[in-house]
Amino acid sequence: MKNSSNTDRCEKAMAKISMTYDGFQHATSVQEERENARGKTVATDCPYTGKGEEFSPLELTGSGVAGCCLISMGTLAMRREIDISGTRLDVELSWTERTDRIGAIDLTFTMAKSYTPKERLLLERAADACPIKHSFHPDTKITTRFIYPEY
Repeated sequence: MKNSSNTDRCEKAMAKISMTYDGFQHATSVQEERENARGKTVATDCPYTGKGEEFSPLELTGSGVAGCCLISMGTLAMRREIDISGTRLDVELSWTERTDRIGAIDLTFTMAKSYTPKERLLLERAADACPIKHSFHPDTKITTRFIYPEY
């Protein structure tokens, strides 16, 4: 039986995209071939000098963090049979003062349902386990807040 290592996991989960500059501060990326890839495309443009019609690169970064956190929670939720459908994650990103990198990321989870204290702890830990969240510069301030409904 083959041992699974971090290297094996990274190789299996590696993302490959191809991005083409379309002109006028607009670019389009497409998924490269991999198992189950559907060739989806994502367009991006500059909100300041482009048309501002698509997600900006900063917004796509926030979307990536949000998706990673929610999918991490979803993995745990499926194993534990916890329903997290309807949970929303709002992300705010801000630049450093020099605007040369992301300086802060604020994550606000609005949970659709109430959970036991143990379930809350497990879900919050799962969200924190998102590897993308831990891939930013060490000076990037990341704050996380969970809002649960009161019954």
